[in-house]
Amino acid sequence: MSASKKLNIDRSALEQLLLKRFFFAPSFGIYGGVQGLYDYGPTGTALQQNLINHWRQHFVIEEDMLEVDCSIITPSKVLETSGHVAKFADWMCRDTGNNEVRRADHLVEEVLETRLENDALARKLAATSISGDQSAAAPKPSGKKTKKVAAPTKLDDAVAEEYRSILAKLDNYDGDGLGELISKYDIRNPETGNAVTPPVAFNLMFQTSIGPAGTLKGFLRPETAQGQFMNFSRLLEFNNQKMPFASAMVGRSFRNEISPRSGLLRVREFTMAEIEHYVDPMNKNHPRFDEVADIKLPLLPNAVQLEGKTETVMMSIGDAVSQGVVDNKTLGYFLGRIYLYLAAIGIRTDLIRFRQHMKNEMAHYACDCWDAEIYTTYGWIECVGCADRSAYDLRVHSASTKKKLCVRESLDEPLVYEKLTCEPNSKVFGPKLKRAAKPVQEHLESLAAEELAEIKATLARDGKATVTLAGTAVDGDYEITADMLTIENKTIIENVREYTPNVIEPSFGIGRILYALIEHSFSVRADDEQRGVLSFNALMAPFKCLVLPLSGHASFASFLHEAARRLRAAGVPTRVDDAASAPIGRR
Repeated sequence: MSASKKLNIDRSALEQLLLKRFFFAPSFGIYGGVQGLYDYGPTGTALQQNLINHWRQHFVIEEDMLEVDCSIITPSKVLETSGHVAKFADWMCRDTGNNEVRRADHLVEEVLETRLENDALARKLAATSISGDQSAAAPKPSGKKTKKVAAPTKLDDAVAEEYRSILAKLDNYDGDGLGELISKYDIRNPETGNAVTPPVAFNLMFQTSIGPAGTLKGFLRPETAQGQFMNFSRLLEFNNQKMPFASAMVGRSFRNEISPRSGLLRVREFTMAEIEHYVDPMNKNHPRFDEVADIKLPLLPNAVQLEGKTETVMMSIGDAVSQGVVDNKTLGYFLGRIYLYLAAIGIRTDLIRFRQHMKNEMAHYACDCWDAEIYTTYGWIECVGCADRSAYDLRVHSASTKKKLCVRESLDEPLVYEKLTCEPNSKVFGPKLKRAAKPVQEHLESLAAEELAEIKATLARDGKATVTLAGTAVDGDYEITADMLTIENKTIIENVREYTPNVIEPSFGIGRILYALIEHSFSVRADDEQRGVLSFNALMAPFKCLVLPLSGHASFASFLHEAARRLRAAGVPTRVDDAASAPIGRR
C-alpha cells in the first residue's frame, strides 16, 4: 500500500482543531499576520517542549554530549568563511503578471503533481464511463448555476512517466535545469495562469547590522552549527582532549523563505536541534554501532532516484554500511538513533523513509547526507538531515582566523614519512617580497603536495613561478624565483599526530517533526466524524492528567483544585475542567 493511502485525514478539520485548541496560530494575527511566522499556544508549546526534552534524554544525556547555547546574531565574516553568504540560496521565479514570487522547484513540483492527479482522475472517469456507471462519472445537475470546471486531462503514458521521473529526481536540478523544465513543460503560476521568469538565486539569510554605527554587518543565524564550530577548541579542552565527542544545541534559526507555505513545514523562524559529532577522519567507526546494526530502515539511495524511481529498499544498517550504501559506521549509527527517536515519540514507522541527497542537492559543506523524511498530507517532508560535513567547517575557519582547530594525539610509535617541503631563503625571500613575504610563505605551506610539486617543476623549467594570494591584506600575483626558496622532500618524524576532525551532523527541524506527529496522532470518532481526536503517547502528551468533577456542585471545587495542585507539585502537567456542563460520563 502506498504511503498516501495509509494517511487518510481531513486536513481542514485538523487545522480547525489546532486553531481552536491554540496549538499554534499565525503571528501578529490581529494585524493580518506575516507569512512564515507562527506563535505556539499553551498546548503546542507543551508538545514542543516534550519533543525537546526527549531529544535531550535520547541524545544529549544517553550519548554524553556537550550541550551549548550560542549567539543568534552572527558576524558576516563567519558566514562568508563558511560559504553561506555565497551559497546558501534557493532558486526563485516571478509571475510576469502580478510579480508574485515562487520558489522554482516547488512550483515545478506543484504543477507536475497536479497534472498527474488530473491524469489519474481522467483515467478513472474514462474507466467508469466504459463500465456504464454514468452517475459516478459526472455529477448530477442541481438546477443551479455553477462555475464551469475544466475537465481533467488524460496524459500520454510516456508523458506521465516522464513527469514521474522528473519528480523523483527534482532535487538534483540546479537553476538552469529548473529553467529548462519551466520552459519545456510550460510551467505557469497555477493561481493566475501567467508565465514565470527564469529562476534566479536568492540568499535565504536575514541581514542585520551590529552596533549603532552600522559598519559591522551580520546575519541572523541560518543554523546553530557555526556557533558550535567557533567553540570547538574550548569543547575539546573541556572533554580533556578526548576524541571522538559531540556537541549539541537547541535554538532558533532563521531563513527568509521565498514563499512560505504548508503551515509549520516551511517557515522563516524555527527551532532546530543539532548535533556536531567530531570524529577521526581515519576512523569513522562508532563504539555503539552494534546496538543499531540490525535495525532495518527503508532507504532511498541517490542511484535509485537518478533512475527516476522512488521505491525504497529495506536494509539493515549493518548491511547498508558494509555494502557502501551508507558511507561509514558513525553516519549509520546516527541514522539508527534518529529512527529510534522518531518511533519513540509516536511517528508511524511505516511513514518514515531515509533518502540520500543527490550531487546537485548536496549542501556545499557535505560529502554525504541522508534525510529522514516523514509522510504527511503534504507528501514526504524532510524532518531530519544527517550529513557528513567532512572537515570543511573547521578547516575554512582555521584558515581564515589563523587559529588551529585541530586535535593533537600522542602516538605510541613515531610516524616516519617523506614530505615535500618549502624552505625560503631568508636573505632573498623577505627583501624581494617585503610585506607579502609572510602571506606568500603561508600560502606555499598550505598547498597540497601535488600543487607544490607543480611549482617546483615550473621553477626547474622556467626559473620562476607565479603565486596568487586571495583573502589577504596583500592580494595579488607575486613572482618567485628559484633562488628564493628550496622545495625538496624531507624525512619527517612525528611523535604527535595532528589532524582536523570530520563532523557528522544530525540536524532536527522540531516544528516539522511536531506537525508530522500531530497528523500521525489525529483521527475522528467512529460515531461522530465532527469530533477530532489527538492521541499522543504518554511521553508526548502536552497534559498528562485531566481532573474532572463528578458534578458541578460547588462543594467539589476545593477537592478538585487540591488534587490538581498535588499532581502539579509532583511534576505532572495537569488540567482542570470544571466549566463543562456535560456529565462526566459523556465527555
